[in-house]
Amino acid sequence: MMNAINSSRSILAVLVSVPMLISCANVSTGTGSTLVSGAAGGGASVGANAMLERCDKTLGTIAIDDGRQANWYHQFGAMTQVTTIEPLIRLAVQQSNCFVITSVGNQRTDSRLSQITDKQRNSGEYRAGSKQEKGQRVAADYYLEPQIIINNESTGQVGGIVGGVLGGLVHPGLGAIAGGFESRVSVVTLSLFDIRSSVQVSASEGSATASNFGAAMSAFGGGAGGALGGFSRTPEGKATVAAFFDAFNGMVRALKNYEAQNVDGGLGRGGALKVN
Repeated sequence: MMNAINSSRSILAVLVSVPMLISCANVSTGTGSTLVSGAAGGGASVGANAMLERCDKTLGTIAIDDGRQANWYHQFGAMTQVTTIEPLIRLAVQQSNCFVITSVGNQRTDSRLSQITDKQRNSGEYRAGSKQEKGQRVAADYYLEPQIIINNESTGQVGGIVGGVLGGLVHPGLGAIAGGFESRVSVVTLSLFDIRSSVQVSASEGSATASNFGAAMSAFGGGAGGALGGFSRTPEGKATVAAFFDAFNGMVRALKNYEAQNVDGGLGRGGALKVN
């Protein structure tokens, strides 16, 4: 009897605390960041993740693909409610001081800058001496291509057994919550190409996992589940950002020890594997 009473009190405490947490809608800044955080200005950065690899010497200019033409882009956005990944990759790259970023890789940004430049150069409406003459754009030396290999892949509902126990001994609601916790994994790659030669100079893989806490909270019904349901996909999006963070760190470590590959006779001149 006492066990039943204690169980009921525990359930009541959980049910009361969840709405209280939901109702605390205080607005604050700087609390919803991913592994990529802070800001960058030139080669300086503020609030960057301490785990981010940095380069003492900038290696060149780079164009970062915005991913909008990739097969994974729209499906990823629909599943995670993340509108884009590229700005956070750009932030991490600039904070690392490894590359100077150009607009070329982002089609929308590059197109808009071209329109503005054309208007300021040719409309005749802007002041003399505005320095709008041709020949000022900086070319990209390298091209960085992000790819999502595995997104939101379930590694199993590790709480399923625990959920069954809690549901049978304590309360069906708690059993559903525990059983709803599910780990998911994101695996990504980054590929770096030399633009002039089209040769790949580096490639790296990164991974991260996340748990769908918000989805598990739907066991409480429309109140708590509805309020937190919008966040159920967010951890998976953050895990993908973390995976790219992991991949970029690995790439920087490799580039710090970079050695150009040599082929006898020169690149693109038949190779060493001869055919009789």
